[in-house]
Amino acid sequence: MILVLLVTAVLTTDARPVEAGVTVRPVVGGLVAPQGKFPWAVRLSMGCGGTLTEPRVVLTAGHCVDGTGQNDGIEVTAGVSDLRSRSAQTARSERVIRAEGFVDEVHGDDWAVIRLDRPLGLPTLPLAQDPIGVGRYVVMGWGQTREDSVQQEQRLHYATVPTVPDDKCAAAYEKAGVKLVRDEQLCAGSPGVDTCQGDSGGPMIGRGRHGEWVQVGIVSWGLGCARDGYPGVYTQLSTFRPEIKKAIRKLRN
Repeated sequence: MILVLLVTAVLTTDARPVEAGVTVRPVVGGLVAPQGKFPWAVRLSMGCGGTLTEPRVVLTAGHCVDGTGQNDGIEVTAGVSDLRSRSAQTARSERVIRAEGFVDEVHGDDWAVIRLDRPLGLPTLPLAQDPIGVGRYVVMGWGQTREDSVQQEQRLHYATVPTVPDDKCAAAYEKAGVKLVRDEQLCAGSPGVDTCQGDSGGPMIGRGRHGEWVQVGIVSWGLGCARDGYPGVYTQLSTFRPEIKKAIRKLRN
């Protein structure tokens, strides 16, 4: 099942945790995002999330798409927190590039970029340049708000999650027979605070050098939703930033 991830590397000046005092609430039963709070968050028709990283390019998880190549089968809904809003902007995919090393989300390389059939007139979310530090970061999505839910949400939910040390996260998942890819994945979350099924591909964000939001991770996988001892696992964007930027340049042509 799908969860969220985070970075636990040394603190850098590129991306900072969210400010102290931010209320920690779960996407699982958590807070509804007001309209305009995260204007670059998008919903993909296969049931995943994503971010508008350029006006015509969406960044999402590799396991949300079928592979690299021409693809006109993905509809993107953007510019709204409530997917039912009449002010929603829509576009369709034209082409997809998925990480060359992708096998499945558990084995890393879990990212992909999608070229849209038209640019969207919305803010974009920059990628963090360096590994993030220990702290709390924001995650979001239109996925389930409970592990046993039978449907995903129409309104965007968000939460603030604490990072979990690599050693602790790796030890937990080793018991479940899964090996954490430490240089490609990060862990975050706590009991009752997590993302869930349908949040895959959505962003984990922190504050940049000038206080702006930057993307530090992509919702990737996890065991259940908000289970004690099993934090969410995220694609660590600092590892893949050069490859993602190269793929985006290809999509411009």
